[in-house]
Amino acid sequence: MASEDLHSISTDWLKSLEIASSTADTVSFVNHFLSDGWFRDLLCFSWNHRTLSGLEKIREFLSQVVDGKSRLEYSSLRDFKIDDHTINAPSPFNITNPAALGRGFFRLVQDADKKWKALTLFTNMQDLVGHKESPPNQHGLYEDREITWEEDVDAKWRAIEADPTVLIVGGGQSGLMCAARLRMLGIRALIIEKDARVGDCWRQRYPNLTLHTPASQSSILYSPYPINFPKYIPKGKLADFLESYAVNQELCVWLSSTITSIPIYESLSARWTVEVQHGDQKVILNPKHLILAIGSGSPHIPTWSGMDEFQGALYHSDFHKDAEQFRGKRVIVVGAGNASGDICQDFVAHGAAEVTLVQRSATCVVSSATMEKTRFRSLYPNSTPIEELDFRSNSMPLAFLLQLTKSGGIRHMKMLDQELHDGLRQAGFNLTWEVSPGSGEVGIEGFLYSRLGSGTMLDIGCGKLIIEGRVKVKQGQDISHFDKDGITFKDGFKLSADVIVLATGNEPIMKTARALLGKEITDRLLPPEVWGLDSEGELNQAYRPSGHPGLWFAVGPFGAARFFSKHLGLQILARELGIA
Repeated sequence: MASEDLHSISTDWLKSLEIASSTADTVSFVNHFLSDGWFRDLLCFSWNHRTLSGLEKIREFLSQVVDGKSRLEYSSLRDFKIDDHTINAPSPFNITNPAALGRGFFRLVQDADKKWKALTLFTNMQDLVGHKESPPNQHGLYEDREITWEEDVDAKWRAIEADPTVLIVGGGQSGLMCAARLRMLGIRALIIEKDARVGDCWRQRYPNLTLHTPASQSSILYSPYPINFPKYIPKGKLADFLESYAVNQELCVWLSSTITSIPIYESLSARWTVEVQHGDQKVILNPKHLILAIGSGSPHIPTWSGMDEFQGALYHSDFHKDAEQFRGKRVIVVGAGNASGDICQDFVAHGAAEVTLVQRSATCVVSSATMEKTRFRSLYPNSTPIEELDFRSNSMPLAFLLQLTKSGGIRHMKMLDQELHDGLRQAGFNLTWEVSPGSGEVGIEGFLYSRLGSGTMLDIGCGKLIIEGRVKVKQGQDISHFDKDGITFKDGFKLSADVIVLATGNEPIMKTARALLGKEITDRLLPPEVWGLDSEGELNQAYRPSGHPGLWFAVGPFGAARFFSKHLGLQILARELGIA
């Protein structure tokens, strides 16, 4: 179809949608969707993240009453424009209540009557009017400058320390990006980080760790990596980059600092009372908002009888530091995910006599080459700014994406990895693409959105070692007990070892949150978990209201913080302005 025809189709559909919006005609607005169409809204029609599927649910949501008006009439989206001359097009618009700027994305297909309707519509708040992101005073050579850059930053940090609007717990990439975003919105944010240096959350991990996603997809807000960085960044290089990021973004970070008692929220003042051990001082802070950017949870260490009898080295994968000391030794790695694969490779590279991977449940395995072909290169090409790629990627409702994957989208990836998968099966390695048996094949994205990637292996070489027999597999039987020499399984089979590494993942984020906040606060959270998809297909609690006033969670991969930190910042800003 000619480009001018596509432009006409998109323009006519968008013009008709604007009329329905401006006249608050909910029936007409909803009729712009396919009968099984999807609507994803981030903050334009409510101060939350919503995904609706089907005409009835979309109509019900837009008809809900806000201050005596339907949501459609209250928000009153208007002034639609079109960016691209295609039927998959982004569209900026204005929002009446609150006064804000938005941007949408729609995908049109023809229905049975050959009418063009929306398969998906995405509406996204970009900025509040009068409060666009802008850096604080720019430093440079100009007249009447009375203080130096160092003095200016120091003064701003003192103001933040004296009265932080937001306290961010955790100085990893999510906490840092949230602080950088809040700074651009003019909101005072203080980070407290338990480690001695920014980046230690990466620096202290196992030696051969690299990012399993390309640098282009794992970039940091406002600060892309240098073009001569490796495609898959080593953990030490990433740690140093995060440390420099905190300096370059002028973020106020308290290092070696922890919360020492359960924070108290005062409803009347809408402030927290938080006691922080900062170095050798105890400091009381009273922020209005508390953001938990606490990573993926503490190490999960299962218990089996006899563990204390084992006479070799026994530790969790989070504490793996030096495979060289076990050269010539027999190694067991319990677990079959990313950390397990990396650590098995490390032991093989450093001359372990024997490496056995214990797989207790099936694993979703995708090679890095296949991810490059089917996901990284197509969804995140280097030629397009990362902000635009994030916008377009998030315009797709997550539940719809998984539905497409279940209906056959995984077949191509499996075909590309057929040789790898066949070899793994022959070596006794069990594979799956279902998060739970019978739930449908959703592949690695399903595991990411449901489990933060637990149960997956993005293969960067361990698969080859398993196929070649350099890493052996014990699969299908759970562990019965430990003894002084190794592990005995429930089928009676015994493995002897000099070192056992528990690559058994991390505790749920909510368990860490409960230890930090106490039961009274966490019992108010709805739902009682962080991450995973809710009934609509939005991420539980991440960068959205938690169920407790002034409490937020910033978790997930790099892309989540890079994109959703804006939505978290807008929600906090709206509350500070008294409009939410």
